[in-house]
Amino acid sequence: MRVCVIGTGYVGLVTGACLAQIGHSVICVDNNAAKVSLMQSGKSPIFEPGLEQIMQSNMQAGRLQFTTDLAFGVEHGEILFIAVGTPALPSGESDTRYVEAVARGIGSNLNGGYKVIVNKSTVPIGSGDWVQRIVMDGVADRQQDITGFDVVSNPEFLREGSAVYDTFYPDRIVLGSNSPKAIAMMQELYTPIIERKFATEGSLPPVPVVVTDLASAEMIKYAANAFLATKISFINEIANICDRVGADVTQIAKGIGLDSRIGDKFLQAGIGWGGSCFPKDVSALIHTAQDYGYNAQLLKTTVSVNKRQRLLAIEKLQQVLKILKGKTIGLLGLTFKPDTDDLRDAPALDLLEELTRLGAKVKAYDPIISHLEADVTLVTDPEQLAQGCDALVLVTDWQHFRNLDYAKLAELMTNPVMIDGRNFLNPEDMAKAGFYYVGIGRPTIANAFLPSSVLPTVTNELLAVS
Repeated sequence: MRVCVIGTGYVGLVTGACLAQIGHSVICVDNNAAKVSLMQSGKSPIFEPGLEQIMQSNMQAGRLQFTTDLAFGVEHGEILFIAVGTPALPSGESDTRYVEAVARGIGSNLNGGYKVIVNKSTVPIGSGDWVQRIVMDGVADRQQDITGFDVVSNPEFLREGSAVYDTFYPDRIVLGSNSPKAIAMMQELYTPIIERKFATEGSLPPVPVVVTDLASAEMIKYAANAFLATKISFINEIANICDRVGADVTQIAKGIGLDSRIGDKFLQAGIGWGGSCFPKDVSALIHTAQDYGYNAQLLKTTVSVNKRQRLLAIEKLQQVLKILKGKTIGLLGLTFKPDTDDLRDAPALDLLEELTRLGAKVKAYDPIISHLEADVTLVTDPEQLAQGCDALVLVTDWQHFRNLDYAKLAELMTNPVMIDGRNFLNPEDMAKAGFYYVGIGRPTIANAFLPSSVLPTVTNELLAVS
């Protein structure tokens, strides 16, 4: 099928490249000429494992093109994806001006045969009908007859860092529309994925397809992200109680995660969630509820718990080092999650700001990030990070952080303290390496066996209860 994807952020670029991979003819449109030029050269503007290789192979096969020409893309596509950003406004509601601009552009360029216009962007409930009216207005302004079009809501459930995998191995595909013709075309588009024709992981059942109305499809996206964010905030609440009663949240998560009604995913306690989706989607759902006269108390608490959790590492640093002014703190990782270069609403940014306010000197190492407009010294390897530090904070659980030479890092530090903000490291291994280890909601008995000379700034009382 012929496809046009408008917007080449995480969702648009991954969607376009993967649809080309399964055999469709795809044109991706973006109004950023420099970005389009980069993609035309076979380079991805974002870090996403496997994406650049898919782009290059499908460009060579003639199935994937990039352009700034919206009219060219609209004319090409039988199916037109709107995949532009919907960032949060200060009020919490979604900024839909980019969606509106694309809808107007589509209306101004519609001609020829029947088109399916797909909302891939995360948009407020009711946006399907709104987009349809905007497109119709654009068509009416030209006073030109068209064969017709329908709008479909097709929300994405891609995880940054795993977006390519999630495209080929989705848990479900959601299609919302009142048009059987549009639904049939979308099912045809996704047939290779639904039937697992590109799957390499053994015999899998067909991907479930949820067909519903526009508003329900839009709500499914918000409800999914709000639930996952709530689940993380819940386990962080439990972790904070564990810190006070001496229980181990990692064992709690294992014990409750084996319950089939709960499941073990998104039960990793830490310093909170961030990124481009959870914060804005939860805020947008709260705002929508307010617009319709409902106070979404659970969702508001989810947000407040997460806001507090962001600075939990500061509390733990203060417990160990006392005054932070004049201390040097190293951050292991900056991005909001591993396998991405995305810093949007990353907990690291809050930590940087608060540590700086408290007078600490901050150093940071991240495998991807080489520039950051903040009061921080970026270094190029973990050894440089550890040199002269009073403590390290593991902020992002990059896989290779698990296998660093922590004994060497401890020797380079002024005080070998590790605040594990993701409960990612083994406490006993860290103690053997010479670190005073502090996790989130987990007691660390191994610390009691460290020689007192290791940590001159740690009190005997703190060591005794750890």
